[in-house]
Amino acid sequence: MSKKRVLILSEGFGSGHTQAGHALAAGIKKVCPGTNTKVMELGTFLNPIVAPWILSAYRVTLNTSPALVGMFYRKKYEKPVGRLTRLALHKMFYQHASQVIRQLRPDVIICTHPIPNAVISRLRASGLNVPLYTLITDYDAHGSWISPKVDQYLVSTPEVKELLRQRGVDPNMIRVTGIPVHPNFWSNQDKASARRELGIKQMPTVLVMGGGWGLLLKEELIDKLNAWRDKVQIICCMGSNGKLAEKMRACPELQHENITILGHTREISKWMDASDLLITKPGGMTCTEGLAKGIPMLFFESIPGQEEKNREYFVNHGYGVELSSTNVIDQWFQRIAQQSDNSSLVYDKVSALHTPVYKPDRCALDVMNLLHSQPVQTKLDFAYL
Repeated sequence: MSKKRVLILSEGFGSGHTQAGHALAAGIKKVCPGTNTKVMELGTFLNPIVAPWILSAYRVTLNTSPALVGMFYRKKYEKPVGRLTRLALHKMFYQHASQVIRQLRPDVIICTHPIPNAVISRLRASGLNVPLYTLITDYDAHGSWISPKVDQYLVSTPEVKELLRQRGVDPNMIRVTGIPVHPNFWSNQDKASARRELGIKQMPTVLVMGGGWGLLLKEELIDKLNAWRDKVQIICCMGSNGKLAEKMRACPELQHENITILGHTREISKWMDASDLLITKPGGMTCTEGLAKGIPMLFFESIPGQEEKNREYFVNHGYGVELSSTNVIDQWFQRIAQQSDNSSLVYDKVSALHTPVYKPDRCALDVMNLLHSQPVQTKLDFAYL
């Protein structure tokens, strides 16, 4: 039997979509090592000159006018990607998508972003004979995720499944798989050993994450973190924002033995294992990684739209707390500072973190079960548009 080929398509609007794709690919390789997986940001691959300009404009808008992003999200909330928009996307960015698919000959295509999802759906309508799965990477279901030729929707929660059902999606086409995380997050390392390996102190530790793009932390928040530096070890991860990381390292107030400033790192799993508390923006991937690790979370700076929905889900289900004021930091830092290394925290609202509500390997397992239950694809013939 030939190896199964899984093509995962995403776009770089925010880091979470592509990150989810790589996490799923790694999970598939772990549960079924003989599977070939490939993750692509399709628009960037097909149009490497124009796409980075669009991504840069999106990042600037996100940083300078988040309310505009939220307004657009809400305005289009109930609407799928329209036929004319799919045509325009195809002509502008994806006209060679069919050639890529012919060359790669996947047994299934999984989209972790609405745009390639809409494009592949259009190709499916024109005769592409490859199953299409849609992996929704947040705790909400914006209308743009819905396309007419999707075979399976892979969603985070029963609530998202119900949202899709209300919009006319057949419930038999929706699976609650959870958002995939990298296999590094499938298990936990002992705090003490994680701290030793990372070269940090054996003391109460807080991990602060600014999002995949390292969005700027408010000065008020930084001042509050700095006030606790003698009692709590603080790790600030700025993601891909290297300039901000360097600026924070140069700040005299943050030059302290109990404060560590990180840029991009592949060790987030270990940093979470070493920490007692996570302060983060409520991105779908980071929230899910925190859920997999069972670490309590405080949420700040929600981008209007999907991050607000993520925050609402996690707060309403007791998996995290909104950082509504800096007094919340004082309450939680006091709580962890009073605990010895060997004692257990009483998390109050986040006690539900310790119930098995999320199985981090389920998405990869469900994808492989679906793939192996599919009839063998015999052709990739479809009209070239």
